[in-house]
Amino acid sequence: MPKPIVVVGSLNFDYLIDVARLPKPNETLIGRGIRTAIGGKGLNQAAACAAFGRPVEMVGAVGADAIGQQALGHLTRKGVGTAHVRTLNDARTGQAHILVAEDGQNMIVVTPGANGRVSSADIDAAESLIAGASAVVVQLEIPLPAVRRALELARAHGILSIVNPAPADPGVLDLLPLADVVTPNELELMALTGITDLSDASLIEGLNALITAGARRAVVTLGSAGCATLAGSELIRIPAFAVRAVDATGAGDTFNGALTDRLIAGETVAEALRYASAAAAISVTRASADAAPTPREVDAFLAQHPAHTNGH
Repeated sequence: MPKPIVVVGSLNFDYLIDVARLPKPNETLIGRGIRTAIGGKGLNQAAACAAFGRPVEMVGAVGADAIGQQALGHLTRKGVGTAHVRTLNDARTGQAHILVAEDGQNMIVVTPGANGRVSSADIDAAESLIAGASAVVVQLEIPLPAVRRALELARAHGILSIVNPAPADPGVLDLLPLADVVTPNELELMALTGITDLSDASLIEGLNALITAGARRAVVTLGSAGCATLAGSELIRIPAFAVRAVDATGAGDTFNGALTDRLIAGETVAEALRYASAAAAISVTRASADAAPTPREVDAFLAQHPAHTNGH
């Protein structure tokens, strides 16, 4: 049997409100509709990894409520194992309130609930699972001590680790010596490194800061500007694919799932980033955070688009 990807992270119930545009501070807007969905960066990344055909196991926590059971059922339907998702009788399942604008951009507020109770002990209970994994994927919607423990176990057992530092927390910088790959978006890169613009020089400075902090490789996602990484001292940009964005919610999670899949497959970083960018591009054309495409869909999409890797 192939080794599973182990995703350590959050499980949420999402409330998505459609708006014409995102509000300014202190501004009230009238929503155009509301949708609900199962989400959380951890759950979304686990579902994305599973969509690409690999076995996946989730480590996390939900409350003993109806939406927690829905989250577990959702993962099961996606083919994700939930034996290490703990159900807490004295906590509510995490919730996210998401504003989605016509151009696909979003604003998100997360109430952690049970996610905030994931502990190092929960991670230790999953050590044998982590020891036999192909990769460990973490985000920052659970407490940092639990994230640290997951990364410590991954490093101890020689397992590839992917750190998606979202939402941005300066404490993650202390964890980067345990990270094989760190994948902030542009706002997270700015918050973590202090860069103030997204010029080539600033991106090089920001990515180098993450590597200096200890990460073996740093990748930044840039929304409609694509993504970028470093090859030595050279900035490598992967332009975004031109699509009509409907909902960007979960695009970063799809990107991380696809990137993990391709790195496990042994692709070069440039190849993996192009594949992950294609997967994310497909996902933003769908009105859901649960929008990860299948490998067949990504392959068909890539066949319609010429290679477009630019070095700067």
